[in-house]
Amino acid sequence: MNIWGYMGENCIDLFELQSRLKSGIESLFPEKVWLKAEISALKARPAGHCYMELSQSSETGLIAKAQAVIWSSKFRFLAPFFKSVTGAALAEGMNVLVRVSVNFSQLYGLSLVIDDIDPSFTVGEKERLRRQTIERLEKEGLLELQKELAMPVLPYRLAVISAPDAAGFRDFCRHLEENDYGFVFCPELFPALMQGNAAPESIIGALGGIAASEVPYDLVLIMRGGGAKLDLACYDDYDLAAAIARFPIPVFTAVGHDQDYHVCDMAAYAYLKTPTAMADELIGCYADEDARLLSFGSRLKLAFLNKINSMESRVQMLETRIKSADPRNILGRGYVLAVDGAGVPFKKASERAPGDVVSLMFADGTLRCEVAEVNLKAGKE
Repeated sequence: MNIWGYMGENCIDLFELQSRLKSGIESLFPEKVWLKAEISALKARPAGHCYMELSQSSETGLIAKAQAVIWSSKFRFLAPFFKSVTGAALAEGMNVLVRVSVNFSQLYGLSLVIDDIDPSFTVGEKERLRRQTIERLEKEGLLELQKELAMPVLPYRLAVISAPDAAGFRDFCRHLEENDYGFVFCPELFPALMQGNAAPESIIGALGGIAASEVPYDLVLIMRGGGAKLDLACYDDYDLAAAIARFPIPVFTAVGHDQDYHVCDMAAYAYLKTPTAMADELIGCYADEDARLLSFGSRLKLAFLNKINSMESRVQMLETRIKSADPRNILGRGYVLAVDGAGVPFKKASERAPGDVVSLMFADGTLRCEVAEVNLKAGKE
C-alpha cells in the first residue's frame, strides 16, 4: 500500500528520493576529480574543520555554487602548504584548484570533500589576470597619462593614502620628520584598506576625497609595507590602476617589498620600493634644490668678485696712465716745460720774440728768463 493512501505508482518518500539521488550522483563521480572554483565563503571551525562555499560566476552573475569541507586531518597540512607556496592563507575571493570527492547525504544534500589543493593554479590565475589588465591599460593608453604630468620642484603638501596603523606609514612619517637637513613637509592621511578584495574600492574612494579637497596637494602617495603576494594582488586591479592613471595630480606608489612590482606601479607617475625609500626621494628633491641654490650663490659671488677685480684693474691702469701723464713726472725724467709770461705752455721757438719773458720749469724749480735772440735756423738743425 502506498503512503497517504495514494494509489499512484510514482509516489515515493523523501528518504528514497534522496537515496536515489545519492546513488546516482556518486555513481557519476566514483573517482576523485580536480575542480576549479572560487572560494565565496570560508570558515575554519575551532575543531579544525574548514567549511567553504565554492562558486562560479559568468558575465551575467552567479551560475553555480556548492558546499565543501576540508576535514581537520587534511586541513592542518593543506593550509600551511598552500600559504608556503602562495604567500597567503586560503581566503574568500581566491580561485582555487582542489581535488574533491562528490558526496550526497540524505540529510545534508550535496557536498564536496576536499583532500588536496594545487597552489600553483591560484598563483598562475592571478598572473593571467594581471597580464590581461596590463594589456587593457596599454590598449586604452592609460599607462602613460601620469608620466605627462608636471612634477613640482619642491613637493610640500602631500596627500597620503595608507592604513592609519600601518608600520610603513609610521616609518615614512618618522623618516620625513627626522631628516638631517631640517626640511619641513605637510603630509595628510586619507585612510583606506590596503589589502584584500575591498582595497581597490577603498583606495579609489580615498582618491575621490583628495580630488574633492580644497587643498592644492602637490603629490599623492599610496603606501603600505610588505605582505604576501596574494595579499598585494589587489594592486593589480584594473579599476584601481585606471583611477591612478587618470588622476590629475602626480601619484607615487610604494607597496610591498623590493622585488614587488604591481600594475598600479606601472600606472603611477613613479614608484618606490618602500615607504622609507619614498621619504628619501622627497628629501632628495629638497636637498638637490638646496645644493643648486648654494651652487648658484657661489657662482654669483664668484662672478661679483671677478667684476670687482676687473674694475680694480681698470682703476689701477687709469692711475698708472694719470701718473705717467703728470708733468712733474715728465720733468723728473729731464724734460723742461716752457711757459710764457701768462703761464701758458708753448712748444715752438717761432712762437717767441726777443724781449719776451718766459719761464723754464724744471723738476727742482723754475728759471725766469728774457728772450735775447730767436734763432729759428738753429732750432731746425
